[in-house]
Amino acid sequence: MSDVRNMVEFDERRLDGLFEDLDQNHLPGAAVGIAVDGHCIYRKGFGLANMELPVLLSPTIKMRIGSTSKHFTSLAYMLLCEDGLAALDDSLSKYLHGVPPVMRNITIRQLMGHISGIRDVVEINRLFNGTDRPTSISTMLSLYETITDLDAPPGVSWNYTNAGYLILGVVLEGVTKERLETILRDRIFVPIGMNDTQLRRFDTDFVANSATLHTPSVNGGYEKSYMGAEAAGYSGIVSTVDDMLKWLAHMDRPIVGTAATWEIMKQPHVLKNGTSTGYGLGLITDSYRGVETLSHAGAVMGGNSQMLKVPSAGLDIVVLVNRHDVSAMEIANKIIDTCLSNLEPAREVEACGRVISGNYQSPTTGRIIQLSERDGRQVVSLNGFDWEFLWDPDEVLRPATVWSYIKYEISPDNVSDPAVLQFSDFGNTDELMKLEAPITATEPRIAGNYRCDETGTDASIIILEGGANFLVEGEIGVHHLSARKNWRQLLESSVTGSCTMVGRRFDIRPGEPGVPICIQ
Repeated sequence: MSDVRNMVEFDERRLDGLFEDLDQNHLPGAAVGIAVDGHCIYRKGFGLANMELPVLLSPTIKMRIGSTSKHFTSLAYMLLCEDGLAALDDSLSKYLHGVPPVMRNITIRQLMGHISGIRDVVEINRLFNGTDRPTSISTMLSLYETITDLDAPPGVSWNYTNAGYLILGVVLEGVTKERLETILRDRIFVPIGMNDTQLRRFDTDFVANSATLHTPSVNGGYEKSYMGAEAAGYSGIVSTVDDMLKWLAHMDRPIVGTAATWEIMKQPHVLKNGTSTGYGLGLITDSYRGVETLSHAGAVMGGNSQMLKVPSAGLDIVVLVNRHDVSAMEIANKIIDTCLSNLEPAREVEACGRVISGNYQSPTTGRIIQLSERDGRQVVSLNGFDWEFLWDPDEVLRPATVWSYIKYEISPDNVSDPAVLQFSDFGNTDELMKLEAPITATEPRIAGNYRCDETGTDASIIILEGGANFLVEGEIGVHHLSARKNWRQLLESSVTGSCTMVGRRFDIRPGEPGVPICIQ
């Protein structure tokens, strides 16, 4: 990595230029803070805190930090370890009664590193029960009563799972006999002077001096569209730019947590195949254009955040955004581009003229990957998300992402029209075969009723003129998605079907002939 200490270049006008599109007074925007060696050199707000009020964003307004909350929750547990009340390699069965047999020997360390292999009940609740109904943590945990398997054996693969930190928050409350908001406030926020930082479980709660989240609406504007699930250890914290700058400075000279604790939190996990995940205990060790970074981003409905350190430059960056269509992570990287020189060349995402299209499935794992073209770029639909991939000189596709720690690789057997893809997922290799004759969203064969017993979910696909409707009814709520504009394709083979709806993936797996039984 490059040594760029004392090479931070501060040009206020160049930095202001990064926010030219957000510097207005009629739409939401972002609040930003930059510090060098703990001293703030830039702190500004751009855009409205709330489109209903003439209040501009500022570094002192509270905003959701989403999954950036995770390392605070990790630190709270590590403080219990320092006190001798817990240990990193304690199993779940020590703290949770009635945990399913397949989860009993999973350790807290594995939960915090996203290598536990557990099913994500936060995601299951969101996909199958919708987002608008208030859902408690205890209700989400109850879904494990009927889940009898894991996504993967512990330690074998890395899979980002909010439920691990949902469970961690419950463990913290069980050990201390205190609410998580009290633990975080008394043991972390107050000692550091983060007086405007707190846990906010529901977006519908009133919290003074808070910005509103803004989600794009179908008519081209914005709407209030909040996540109904109770947020806690996995994404529940609200903070300000000023408080988060205090926190980043504190990480260099901590008064909360020992030096040994912080080293453990920063140390990335290593899978059983020897591959580093880049992910420690709520902290990500990564690199950007040749410099090492320490970070954790966060996303919620209507906003997102990035907290990032460049240790070799003493550079700290906080970006909090209160709109869904602007990326705090991309802004943070542009700040690095502006403040640091002698960086390695950036990988450009551009139309490459060589795009693979097709639908592929693994006969071993059942994994489905869809490859397609968007504006001349290679798009890969994987794990429910659409990723842009780039060709490397060795004719391997890798994600064109702000996270280099995401170790996905796709090696086609033919770069123009491959019949087979070798997919490497953090060093675990899967072979996928091309599926022929995809069908459209109006194909009658995919219409019908489906059932997933493990999640208590019934689903119906109804074919309409020009598309289809997908209705999911769970034990907690109802989720309705229209496929008229959002489904690119539905595909079907003798054993599986798959569809992409609003960027999420559902795999429909029939059981006995004519009796579909599972949607995953």
